Amino acid sequence: MKNRINGTQKVKVYVDRLFVGIGDSQQLFDLKEELTTNLSEKMSDYKNTGMTEEEAFKEAIRSLGDLSALVNEMREIGQNQAKQAVYTSMSSRVSAAGIVIGTLIILFGLLTCAMLYSMGLSMDISSSALIFVVIGAPLVIYSVLTRESKTKYAMNRVRALLYSIAIGVILFSILVTALSGFATGEVFIAMSVFMVFFLIGIGIWLSLLFTGTGRRKEGV
Repeated sequence: MKNRINGTQKVKVYVDRLFVGIGDSQQLFDLKEELTTNLSEKMSDYKNTGMTEEEAFKEAIRSLGDLSALVNEMREIGQNQAKQAVYTSMSSRVSAAGIVIGTLIILFGLLTCAMLYSMGLSMDISSSALIFVVIGAPLVIYSVLTRESKTKYAMNRVRALLYSIAIGVILFSILVTALSGFATGEVFIAMSVFMVFFLIGIGIWLSLLFTGTGRRKEGV
């Protein structure tokens, strides 16, 4: 574990030095995160072949080839406020749309559940409408995480997707448990269903939590 942490830190330092002096931007943050992940994975692969950490580090860097074009591109973007503004504006609009749609889906599920229950339907049938909450909540989570703010950069889309899936699975476990409990009246069946999906969701969430990187903007 110690070697892995040191290797990750070494990769991060290398990537930071590669783009030193370049203006910060969401595009640069995304690229640095992608390069760090890529290099860390390559290092791990090379170490599994018997290389030392230093050998694996050098080989991983060598495998990326010449990055001068990427550095120049990020430098241009960092100096071009208009490009940054357009990129941020487009991302914000997509994110806002996701938040609005997700919220409407959640409200639809809650209101439908209340309506069905008020019509005298059983709780297991009424609560089945809450599946829309399970669908809408992950969409809201994904849209919030991929939205750049004044203090934080947007999260990598793959990580944000995995976070939203984890939340969706956890919510699904709660819903299925409730439906099973209402339908069968057997606590054992409800809990067994809950454990399977809940542990999967928590496992995904914890693995992301302990491998995350800081998104706070410098100087903020």
